Amino acid sequence: MADSPVMQVQFHGAVGEVTGSRHLVECGKRQVLLDCGMIQGGRGEAARNSAAFGFDARRLDAVVVSHAHIDHIGRLPLLLKRGYGGPIYATPATIHLARIMLEDSASLAAADAERETRVRLRRGEAPVAPLYSLNDVADTLQRMRPIDYGVAQEILPGINVDFEDAGHIIGAASVRLTAELGGRRRSLVFSGDIGPKNTPFLCDPTVRNEADLLLLESTYGDRLHRSREETVAEMGEILDHAWQDGGNVLIPAFAVGRSQEILYWFARHFDDWGLARWKIYLDSPMASKVVEVYKRHADLFDADGKRRMLGGKGPFQLPNLRLVSDAQDSMALNRRGGGAIIIAGSGMCNGGRIRHHLRHNLWRENADVLFVGYQAMGTLGRRLVDGAPFVTIFGEKIQVKARRHTIGGLSAHADQAGLLEWYGNFTSRPPVALVHGEDTARQALAAELKKRFGTEVTIAMAGGRMTV
Repeated sequence: MADSPVMQVQFHGAVGEVTGSRHLVECGKRQVLLDCGMIQGGRGEAARNSAAFGFDARRLDAVVVSHAHIDHIGRLPLLLKRGYGGPIYATPATIHLARIMLEDSASLAAADAERETRVRLRRGEAPVAPLYSLNDVADTLQRMRPIDYGVAQEILPGINVDFEDAGHIIGAASVRLTAELGGRRRSLVFSGDIGPKNTPFLCDPTVRNEADLLLLESTYGDRLHRSREETVAEMGEILDHAWQDGGNVLIPAFAVGRSQEILYWFARHFDDWGLARWKIYLDSPMASKVVEVYKRHADLFDADGKRRMLGGKGPFQLPNLRLVSDAQDSMALNRRGGGAIIIAGSGMCNGGRIRHHLRHNLWRENADVLFVGYQAMGTLGRRLVDGAPFVTIFGEKIQVKARRHTIGGLSAHADQAGLLEWYGNFTSRPPVALVHGEDTARQALAAELKKRFGTEVTIAMAGGRMTV
């Protein structure tokens, strides 16, 4: 049977939400999966992550990954467990970060499964297994194949992939998939996560100008960010007030990208913010590994980033900064009185060490919590940002007396204006399928795309298909 003369994409994740990125592209008889991310947030999170993919993993011919955030790569080991045996293409920096992210994910899954098993055994119920193991991660990493920015590579007969810098985190890419079908060249561009301009260390997103269909993220499709200058000034004011109150400051932050930017601004404003008086902790066992990846790929940074990283003034060299790896040292932080700034994962407070620090500080009137990244629906971070007077952490109900601050201008995602500007570089004005956004954000961005460019816009739905 001859190949179908069209390219078709089916949406399986990150539609109506910002996690679980997963899109299946059929090019004739060939199948290529774009991303395979973890679903984060909500009570059904574990069940959704262990559920069927919606397609047969054994039939996939290739997987292409946009970047190393866990909501874009977190289910890759599960894909292999369910029969996928082909290559996984990504940028070199994404591959190096993927090792850190996936090994951490597997370790957390093992700890969660062990904790749940203890509870179940006491009830006389069967034990549970983790979603995947470190061995599964090792198998996944062996299948990853690097492609540099700006290089078109044939990954299957007649099917090519190229990556361009998305400006989101180090190694993040927008993806173009091209295929010769029925004597015609078809092209699909997947934005991945597009970053804003002028992000510390990172280059601005590389523009694209041609596609037959664009899958466009829409995380902040309904809002504009504050300027970084105003945001950074606000952060300094918050820290000054917090010092006067004598409490601790907690900063939930993603291990890759946001933690480094926070420390970048600490270094830039070390003297005028009086940061020498604080004890600063980066409570993440991933921290030293991540900085090594940064150093290894410093060639990807902008001019200022290269100067700071290669000139010995990187974000991990503050005189009063301590990297906390050992779990006992992490727990000891909660025996401190005040005067500590604790940066810890996870960024949405849905796991990791930040939950322990929140448990010990949220009830204190002199504590401050700075939210510096997106908080997905259903996460603890979202409940706190939305003003919940009480939250439950490790089964304990806690009254929230700490001050909560949302620092929106540090986002690693472009805002509505940035997304519209990036799309505006497409000379062909391709039709758009909006993904990776809650419905309110997608509807607002769709309206602006239609108004400004006359674009044909589809709000992608789970299981929906589009033809290129």
